[in-house]
This record gives sequence, C-alpha cells and structure tokens, in this order.
Amino acid sequence: MLSLYGLFLVYAFRDTSGFLFLDNANLMIHEAGHLAFSWGGRTLTILGGTLGELIFPLLCGCYFLFHRQTYGLAFCLFWFFENFLYIGTYMADARRCALPLINAETGDWTILFGQWDLLLYDLKIGHLARAIGWVGMLAVVGWIGCRMYRDAHPQAELRPLTM
Repeated sequence: MLSLYGLFLVYAFRDTSGFLFLDNANLMIHEAGHLAFSWGGRTLTILGGTLGELIFPLLCGCYFLFHRQTYGLAFCLFWFFENFLYIGTYMADARRCALPLINAETGDWTILFGQWDLLLYDLKIGHLARAIGWVGMLAVVGWIGCRMYRDAHPQAELRPLTM
C-alpha cells in the first residue's frame, strides 16, 4: 500500500503541468461545488468549487472514521491534501490566466483575489497552498506507515508482577 502512495508522490513531484490524473475527478467535484454553494450568493458560488473539492474528501473520510476503517480514512486524507496541489496551481495562475477553464473566461481565483485585493499575492498564496498539500500528503503517508508497522508488530501484553 505504501508503495502506491510513494509512486503517486513521485508522479506528482515529477509532473510539470500542475494537473494530475486524479484532478479529472476533482474537476467534476469542483464544478458540482459551484452548484451546491449557489444558494450563498456570488462569492460563495465561486468559492464553492474549491470548497467542494475539500469538503467531499473530508465527508468520505468521516464515513471511514466512524466505521473505524483506518486505510479508507488515510486515503481520504491523502486525497484531501492532494487537492491542494491543483488548488495552489489554480491560485498561482490568477494573474496570468493561462490555465484552460471549463465554462468561464475568468478563473475563480482571479475573481476572488481581485475582489479581496490579493491578486498581487497569487503566486505566494498558490505556493503556500501547494506546500500545505505536500506536507499533508507526506504526513498521511508517514502516519499510515507508522500505523502499518504498529499493526504488524503488536507489543507484548504487560502483566503485573506477581510474587
């Protein structure tokens, strides 16, 4: 299992496009997020795409948490942090607007950063988001590695000393 996470991390690290194969599924969730948050006005509708990408893996993770399924929870947490890679790429593109868009001429983060007077910081914010993604994914892999090791090497049961 750890080897699959490791292979994905190598694939993500070597990628230069900023769009990984998992992002095709994330894109559908992103677009659904716009619709799901359309009740909250223009800003929340625009932000809803990114919120959807982050909330959906967390909701899936809650399912696995409540059913005490560690490996499912780990996958969902990894997926949650993986989303930050493309979110960061999308944020960093706010001024350049070079990324292809699905149904608009202006990107979500161009609009949001513009309205929040943060457009000049798009690269810094985008890089921070990507860093959060990398740290989170590595932390999940470390956690699951420790968990797998602990499960494979149970500690001896401690018994009270008797005389």
